[in-house]
Amino acid sequence: MKLSISEEAKNSVVDNLKKYNSEFQAHYPGDRQDRQPVHTVYGGAQLFKADTIKKMGASAIMHFQEYAESENVLHDVFGITHDNNIAAQVFQKINEKLRSEAVEDFRIDFEDGFGNRLDDEEDQTAEFTAKELARGMEQNTISPFIGIRIKPFSEDLKERGIRTLDIFITTLVDATSGKLPNNFVVTLPKVTIPEQVSALVELFEDLEKNTALASGSLQMEIMIETTQSIVDWNGIVPIKAMINAGKGRCIAAHFGTYDYTASCNITARYQTMAHPVCDFAHHMMKVALAGTGIWLSDGATNVMPLGPHRGAEITDEQRKENRQIVHNAWKIGYDHIRHSLLHGFYQGWDLHPAQIAARYAAVYSFFLESYEEAAARLKNFIDKAAQATLAGDVFDDAATGQGLLNFFLIALNCGAISEKEALAVGLTLEELRSRSFLKILEGRRS
Repeated sequence: MKLSISEEAKNSVVDNLKKYNSEFQAHYPGDRQDRQPVHTVYGGAQLFKADTIKKMGASAIMHFQEYAESENVLHDVFGITHDNNIAAQVFQKINEKLRSEAVEDFRIDFEDGFGNRLDDEEDQTAEFTAKELARGMEQNTISPFIGIRIKPFSEDLKERGIRTLDIFITTLVDATSGKLPNNFVVTLPKVTIPEQVSALVELFEDLEKNTALASGSLQMEIMIETTQSIVDWNGIVPIKAMINAGKGRCIAAHFGTYDYTASCNITARYQTMAHPVCDFAHHMMKVALAGTGIWLSDGATNVMPLGPHRGAEITDEQRKENRQIVHNAWKIGYDHIRHSLLHGFYQGWDLHPAQIAARYAAVYSFFLESYEEAAARLKNFIDKAAQATLAGDVFDDAATGQGLLNFFLIALNCGAISEKEALAVGLTLEELRSRSFLKILEGRRS
């Protein structure tokens, strides 16, 4: 076979491609294999104690039991189908989840949930909550993921944010002999420039140097809450630069619905998670961070599912009104969460224990409704080993194969399906953990 490209030219091109391909792959390593929580519950720092998260779980159970006595409520309120026993499955999974781990992620909030208070009060609260978190670690009453949200590094609040960070971390590591909770993170809100992220990294490094913390142990997440975080003054999308400024410490980007819609001059009545301006920001975040391994989280529904009538002496009519108000608010939150899931945001905020059941109803139903179809398509695709296949009336290609695999990975991660259900499509556990459809096919070909 005759060739015309010289060996020298070929080697030069191959070496250059290796260099630049490796650089590309370093920026886009793919999705992380770690478990991502389905929500982050925010609570004002002034209210946090060692048993707060445990009490939230108990409150979520009581609220769900009061307003959802059977799977029929899930059908009537959310429209979750009885087909394939889905409503019953979701109802059972919610009950099990609320009893075992109602709150997956919690953020002790020194920003909006705490407000602007006297410096002495915030100092004392930072010290108190750090000691309470240490107690919660000892008593095993905290959530699997946890952290604090400090004030933004804007010009007027930067020193307050830094001082709270210092007091909290210093007090915590003194109380725990240098140990942080599992999956501990510091949330930096209203990030507008990469230099705010690099400033937090610099503070992390100094804290680790001057305390018993191990080097590199502090991690962060940023919040995208302004239009300038989407497109900066040079007309450039700065989101990836913000992540890069974290020097490997930034693990997530959260969207702030209400600050962002306000920055777009949206009036209060229409500031919702499903507003088109939010969709635009969501898509920009997805495009900027796809393949980077950075977790994305959507915002919160601010309509609380709480009845106005309290106490043991309320009338039947008042109970009926409470029930209607709770169910209406549940449905609003449910629809918002399903909207987030449709757009590829598999984590979001909850602001009250009464919202948590609706969160799990949305997440579990989203995946269970598609399970049978996705299982059939993926099994058919794998059986054909890399040959594009016609499954029903849907034609699958290799990219869709990865999308189907992603469905099972995310559904398994959030608890919508069990490991047994994920493996029912014919995958092995090793293949599933590879997270790569092409690697699975390559392994089967060989």
